[in-house]
Amino acid sequence: MSSPSDIKKGVVVLQNGEPWVVTEFQHINPGKGAAFVRTRIKNLKSGRTLEQTYKVSESIDIVEVEYRNMQYLYHDATGYTFMDNSSYEQVTMDDDAVGDQGKYLKEGLEVTLTLYEGRPIALQLPRKMNFKIVETMPAVKGDTASGNVTKEAKVDAGFVVHVPIFIKEGEEIVVNTETGEYVERAK
Repeated sequence: MSSPSDIKKGVVVLQNGEPWVVTEFQHINPGKGAAFVRTRIKNLKSGRTLEQTYKVSESIDIVEVEYRNMQYLYHDATGYTFMDNSSYEQVTMDDDAVGDQGKYLKEGLEVTLTLYEGRPIALQLPRKMNFKIVETMPAVKGDTASGNVTKEAKVDAGFVVHVPIFIKEGEEIVVNTETGEYVERAK
């Protein structure tokens, strides 16, 4: 058990049996009353954020997690398989743990896995990734009259993203993996 005064950005605390990473913290020592730590924490499994306040007199569980850069290999009935490039050790994450991030995974992609007690619990993708447009409607003259016009485009990974009207099939675009939105044309 640790004290809340040990809290720093990036520390992982165990709350209700689940690991939460501290994304923001503030030690507060008011003139009257006991000191406390105000935090914003993010669940490593679900990605949900929460504001939490700890009294300095409380005790908290600070746990060790391991962050490892791994390469995505393939997806099958057991889940998504990743390989550590230095030890060639392979780990598998089930579909529920990967969630919506699975649509961005391409063979050979370097990702960061968070391991807790030797098991992968979270996946961190690169913030921006390139995808090729495989299917979209052609632009029609006069469509731009209303200003910022977008259309749906299917990318090589199989999901649909809204792109500006001037994007054509065969072009490469950059997609923000946190929001799923078009960023720009790939250079």
